[in-house]
Amino acid sequence: MQISGEHRRILVVDDEPQITRVLRTTLSSQGYDIRTASDGESALETFHDWSPHLVITDLAMPNLDGVGLCRKLREKSQVPIIVLSVRGQERNKVEALDAGADDYVTKPFGMNELLARVRAHLRRVVPEEKQEQAIAVGDFSLDPEARRVLVRGEEVRLTPKEFEVLSYLLRHAGKAVTHRALLAAVWGANSTEQPEYLRVFVGQLRKKIEADPANPKYLLTEPWVGYRFEPGE
Repeated sequence: MQISGEHRRILVVDDEPQITRVLRTTLSSQGYDIRTASDGESALETFHDWSPHLVITDLAMPNLDGVGLCRKLREKSQVPIIVLSVRGQERNKVEALDAGADDYVTKPFGMNELLARVRAHLRRVVPEEKQEQAIAVGDFSLDPEARRVLVRGEEVRLTPKEFEVLSYLLRHAGKAVTHRALLAAVWGANSTEQPEYLRVFVGQLRKKIEADPANPKYLLTEPWVGYRFEPGE
């Protein structure tokens, strides 16, 4: 479903005034309603008062950094989060994804790339006319509307992107899913060359659904191809 920027609220969090100024100008020109914050603590205050549809945050900030902000937001919201990082912050990017971020863009970034990511994530917060059907197969049951997953009858708490990855793999259970197909389905066509997303999220999923994450029985690696999901008996 295509949406316009009208009435879509985006919170931009960065302690560099020139970054927030550029993002405010560019995103506003696309019809988005923008508010900015210079650190994680003020961002949380704005978030509570304003309820944005998307958060774009830098990683390195005073008071409460981007990773801490992701954790705080995930305690109460499933809002999409895009983090901004500089080259060389590989560990910080992984920490942010682990903390619940959905995506990242590396500085310096092209504005067209960022806008494409923004559109992709905002499409996912607008309910589709046709709801996806619940899945019950093997040891797993998944309810897309409630965003709820049961493994062997026990609920497993997942971040929004972990849920989307698992949902796609479950819907293609028993089949080899290529890296590109999974990236395109979950992050959009602009992310098909970024397999580091998958390494992080598959690793996190294995920790949550596998009895022995080092020797998975559900989420299997297909060397040089992608992943295959075996949902159990």
